[in-house]
Amino acid sequence: MTETNKTPIAPVHAGPSVLVVDDEYDFLETLVKRLERRGFLVRGAHSGHEALRMLEQTSYDVIILDVMMPGMDGIETLREIKLAWPKTQVILLSGHGGEEMGLRGMAYGAYTYLLKPVSLKKLVETAHLAYEEAGLG
Repeated sequence: MTETNKTPIAPVHAGPSVLVVDDEYDFLETLVKRLERRGFLVRGAHSGHEALRMLEQTSYDVIILDVMMPGMDGIETLREIKLAWPKTQVILLSGHGGEEMGLRGMAYGAYTYLLKPVSLKKLVETAHLAYEEAGLG
């Protein structure tokens, strides 16, 4: 969509800026697209290392972080995030390890953890709550 002078119109984002971190390519790409359609400004990273590099360049309000990833796992990534960006809210997604991994993440400063598969509605609500409770919204 453009104005009459052909200047592109930037999309309006009603929600927080979100970084989704997951090593499962299809899941990541689908979630990024679905969150964009709901007004989030969202980017994706395929690993903990990539997420940390992205955070050095751009701040994000909320990070949706998979727990089980090869190399740097979600708990290690969470610890690094909280050391460098303590106000950033992190929502852990756990498909493996369930409650134990979620509680470990909470001890390191995660906002909450959700078990996969999680409904998009629940994930969107949780991201908005994390954003609002941090005083960002």
